[in-house]
Amino acid sequence: MMERGSDKHGPRLDNEQKHETEGLVRGGGTTHAEEWKEPEAMPAPGEESLHSYPPGHEPGVPEGMTQRDVDVRSDLAKWLSDTHWPSSKRDLLARAQREGAPDPIIDMVESLPERDYTNMADVAKALGIGVEKRRW
Repeated sequence: MMERGSDKHGPRLDNEQKHETEGLVRGGGTTHAEEWKEPEAMPAPGEESLHSYPPGHEPGVPEGMTQRDVDVRSDLAKWLSDTHWPSSKRDLLARAQREGAPDPIIDMVESLPERDYTNMADVAKALGIGVEKRRW
């Protein structure tokens, strides 16, 4: 009688693979060890997510900012990175244009008051974007 196995690898590896897939074969679903591969369920269109957070209290969002503030500030920072501070509005605009920033970013920088800015938080504040509250 011939034993089933693979011609590509030896009996030891065959047994390891058999053990790894045993839960799939018996249970008809994923094994606990492979749970990480399963995507999380997303809410249906128009259905609220399982967690609703009041504005300014979303997870991962600093106190004093909304998720939109974080996203806009992050996008601005992406195009103004490597800026030497303090920087004038003219310097910031030149940097954004040199980096090929999209029109909405250029428009935001153009809307800044004429003055020197000390850092990204200073730029965000001038644009009316929330700034995180410092914890002392």
